[in-house]
Amino acid sequence: MTGFGNAALSSETAHVSVELKAVNNRYLKVSMRLPEIAAKFESEVEKLIREHIARGSVQLSFRIRLSAVRAGHTINTEVLEAYMNQLAAVQASLPAGSASQPALSDLLQLPGVIEDAEVASEVRESIWPLLKSTIEEALTHFYDFRSIEGESMRQDLKLQCQVIEDQVNEVEKQAPSVVAEYREKLLDRVRKAIADTDVQLEDKDVIREVATFADRCDINEEITRLRSHIQQFHAFIDSEKSLGRKLEFVGQEMFREINTIGSKANNVPIAHAVVEMKAAIERIREVLQNVE
Repeated sequence: MTGFGNAALSSETAHVSVELKAVNNRYLKVSMRLPEIAAKFESEVEKLIREHIARGSVQLSFRIRLSAVRAGHTINTEVLEAYMNQLAAVQASLPAGSASQPALSDLLQLPGVIEDAEVASEVRESIWPLLKSTIEEALTHFYDFRSIEGESMRQDLKLQCQVIEDQVNEVEKQAPSVVAEYREKLLDRVRKAIADTDVQLEDKDVIREVATFADRCDINEEITRLRSHIQQFHAFIDSEKSLGRKLEFVGQEMFREINTIGSKANNVPIAHAVVEMKAAIERIREVLQNVE
């Protein structure tokens, strides 16, 4: 299930911003890149994400900026002197007055002149509460984003489930006529076959054949189980918990019953209903790939 959430919080120690994105994935995959100052908290961050998200490919990005007081910077005088000596040598080789003296502020921009001071361990540890709070706020926005998409998916699943339920009703109406139609077709074929012979058609022979067919094409059990699966599917959709995997399993069971109905019932209207139900199941499968 896709989603997006971001948040930014500040304290006396630092400013932290978090951006969280998720795309569809059958399993949970978490990828992140923490700044060096917070790298030690990677396992805690992943644990926090796994407590809140069950499925999806989740990507997190962070920005952590220490306050000026906490950050601390030092001037590497050796590097600065080396740059100044090199510049002096260059200036000495040029015609007099052809090169101006660089400002100190320009020299401070050169690589290696300004170094980050070693961050104290207590400063590093103080970042985690702020980082955790920022992630949790980003997750709140992430849930808000997902809830809108989730409601749309829920309505789509209910619609497809209703399609299956309507078609099951149609199948149930047509089921009794299957045996009657077979009996008439059988009698008609037999009468034509023995029209020019002295063979007598016994009722018991027809009854035996029709009874065998009726037993072979009986779909009452499949209809009953399919209705039960539909009820369970509705219950899972309306549950407060995330039950994506259970919905997938119930969808598989529904497809199995629908397939059996199609193979057993030798009837055109039922075959059409089965096609509609299979199309609905396929749509359910597509939606469930995005459901947590």
